[in-house]
Parts: sequence; C-alpha cells; structure tokens
Amino acid sequence: QVQLVESGGGLVQPGGSLRLSCAASGNIASIGTMGWYRQKPGKEREFVATITGSGSTKYGDSVKGRFTISRDNVKNTMYLQMNSLKPEDTAVYYCHVRATGIWGNTDDYWGQGTQVTVSS
Repeated sequence: QVQLVESGGGLVQPGGSLRLSCAASGNIASIGTMGWYRQKPGKEREFVATITGSGSTKYGDSVKGRFTISRDNVKNTMYLQMNSLKPEDTAVYYCHVRATGIWGNTDDYWGQGTQVTVSS
C-alpha cells in the first residue's frame, strides 16, 4: 500500500503564492510519473502538471508560466509552487503518483485533496 499526504493549501489573495506538497510513503520500490490535478466547483477534474522520474515536466495551458512542479526522489515528495494566483485557480488540488511497490506491483494512487482558495 502507498499513502499520499497532501499539504500546503489554504486561502490566498490574488497575485499571491502557495506551495503544495505531496509526500508518498509505504513499501515503495520506485515512483514513476507524479502529477497534480484540480477540480473546480461544479467542474470536471483537470490536468495541472506532471513530472517524470527523470524530471521532464508538462503543464496545463492555464497554469503555464505561473506554476512549477518539482520532486525530491529521496524524500518521495512532490511539490507545486503556485505563483501569481488567480481567482480561477480556486479548486481542490489532488496529487497523483504512479508507484511500484516492493512486491513488484505498479498502481496509480491519489491524494486526499487540498483546498486552494484565491480571493480578496
């Protein structure tokens, strides 16, 4: 079993910044691609960013240039630095991890979600 714990969400004013963290724990042999997705009120879940094990990143058009995804492979932790936040960034942010356990099983895991609210 792999557990994902998200943190760093909260209330911030437009133009402000937040840093989200997603820490993976458990009997993990390796972690592949990690990513962030978000779900706005009444909307479908959307892609935000991903990062591969080698550090290659992709971003959704709406966050490109403002958000930065990174990972620490020693700590099995992923981060999302969010700058120049806009009210439309308000959403529940979910981390996603593709992990291989020590027994050789590879599965997809989701965090519990953390609320980000951008409002004055």
